[in-house]
Amino acid sequence: MTEREPFSIHVKVRTYELDPNGHLNHAVYHQYGEIARTELAVTAGVTEGLIKQGIGIVMLESHIRFRREMRFGDEATVTCVSRFEEDKKVFWMDNVITKLDGTVSAEIESTLGLMDLEKRKLVPGPLERIRDAGIDLDLLQGK
Repeated sequence: MTEREPFSIHVKVRTYELDPNGHLNHAVYHQYGEIARTELAVTAGVTEGLIKQGIGIVMLESHIRFRREMRFGDEATVTCVSRFEEDKKVFWMDNVITKLDGTVSAEIESTLGLMDLEKRKLVPGPLERIRDAGIDLDLLQGK
């Protein structure tokens, strides 16, 4: 079985996303990651499949490593790949923001969980819950 390319979106830096130094504001990198995570979740059926069960995805932590600046007009791909470990209450989604010339601009690691929307508490076994909801796990994991 051959591995497919990770899920990705295309972004282009807009003037209103710049900071006073003329490069992409740090918070916008996080927004680009969130757009990719959300699009991947929708495409894989996560949002629909889990909401029917009264479960939602929640962000618990996000860490970013800035590698190279992005400036007005720069275009990039933002990849998103999920990682799961058996018997963990959390899972991870990783983003890499890569300019079209191949330069990595930023890497984001996000820790997420699944929350019971009625009880407002994390539920155990996100991998099993996602699997049971009929969600495209291979797409989530970039396989």
